[in-house]
Amino acid sequence: MSSTLVWLRDDLRLDDNPAVAEAASQGDPLTVVYVLDEVSPGVRPLGGAAKWWLHHSLVSLAADLEAAGSRLLLRSGPAERVIRQVAEETGATRLLWNRRYGGPERAVDSGLKEWAAGQDISATSFQANLMFEPWTVRTGSGGPYKVFTPFWKACLDAPEPRHPLDAPDQLPAPAHNGSGELPAGEALEAWALLPHRPDWSAGLAAEWTPGEAGAHLRLADFLDGPAADYGTGRDIPGVEGTSRLSPHLRFGEISPFRVWHALRERFPHGAPADVGVFRSELGWREFCWQLLYENPQLATRNYRPEFDRFAWQTPSDAELEAWQQGRTGYPLVDAGMRQLWQTGWMHNRVRMAAASFLVKNMLADWRLGEAWFWDTLVDADAASNPANWQWVAGSGADASPYFRIFNPVTQSKKFDAAGRYLREFVPELAKLDDKAVHEPWKADGAAAGYPAPIVGLPESRARALETYQRLKDG
Repeated sequence: MSSTLVWLRDDLRLDDNPAVAEAASQGDPLTVVYVLDEVSPGVRPLGGAAKWWLHHSLVSLAADLEAAGSRLLLRSGPAERVIRQVAEETGATRLLWNRRYGGPERAVDSGLKEWAAGQDISATSFQANLMFEPWTVRTGSGGPYKVFTPFWKACLDAPEPRHPLDAPDQLPAPAHNGSGELPAGEALEAWALLPHRPDWSAGLAAEWTPGEAGAHLRLADFLDGPAADYGTGRDIPGVEGTSRLSPHLRFGEISPFRVWHALRERFPHGAPADVGVFRSELGWREFCWQLLYENPQLATRNYRPEFDRFAWQTPSDAELEAWQQGRTGYPLVDAGMRQLWQTGWMHNRVRMAAASFLVKNMLADWRLGEAWFWDTLVDADAASNPANWQWVAGSGADASPYFRIFNPVTQSKKFDAAGRYLREFVPELAKLDDKAVHEPWKADGAAAGYPAPIVGLPESRARALETYQRLKDG
């Protein structure tokens, strides 16, 4: 008797899930498995915030599968070995998954396809998590794009992304093993994905609803609210001006195809320019994945090899902790880093300012910041996180020029003039007026308990420019 094995990875949803839709159309007994793989060569273990999200997303997914007549099987270990075992246990004749684009992940998938061919198992992969797969968007010479604007233009000139698939109302019954029993799985709690001693996740729980239902609610809220004014609202950290879909996209709780066409349906008579700006942010996500596809070591190796000669300075433990904990003495940077620790997320405008402060004012290696964000962001993925850090550092594709140094005081005065965002996350500044809140060291009587700046902005800017100039001069 034939049976189907669907392996879910960063696609924890039933809506617009081509692998699940194919399994539903076949009707054979079905096994849906998720593998926690932290040991395969090159596979990067999740950070603490992402583990918290994964736990709750798997809880939601398991409930959705049960409601559709199926179940979620949990296993851990090297994914290639685990999938072979599950396929053998259930007598699978069909293996389905949605494609991944990182180097180590592609190696695992290729190995499994080769194994399946030798076992007379049909192994099929699908396009589910990128609207424009890396090998389909190429320059005139056939190479990958290195600059975002022409990349995105090529995407927009391509055929419209396909329409999303509806979630199946019913899934085939679970497959049994050779003994007529359901294959044994592992308990989610045994994976210890949730923090304890201490449990720092209260702020995350207050902010987010992981899972497919939470993703669709977030999309609906965005379409009814910030979407029409996204082009301007996205820059103001003190208001709800962004979609906050990034962690849901990162874990595949909603597909980019669903988001793309929901925008089309919400604005059927021509979207305002602001919606086009949001679409370009979806495009930036696609661009980052192309960068990772072409450069599997994006999180550890400079995209621009000349930056291997850059004279990064090693911060002291106290300096690095001041940045991580939001105690640099610069309110915008500190508000962002505290928002990150409290909620697992940081406003994008503030991310750029906080990252620029670390790599340019502190002259610290971008990899230090990338690793911290990897551990603390709920939306940190293998492509966008390193690509964005390299963009700020100047070492990446389409990079911010070396002379572009975000001034955190100028940025907060421009985008948080009344200090709403600053006061929310840095309560020591609550009593300062709207002028003093941006530069508390100038106020009469320092804000109680708030630190003095750890570096001077003019001096550190000059040092960064001098160091970058030495690199440029060779």
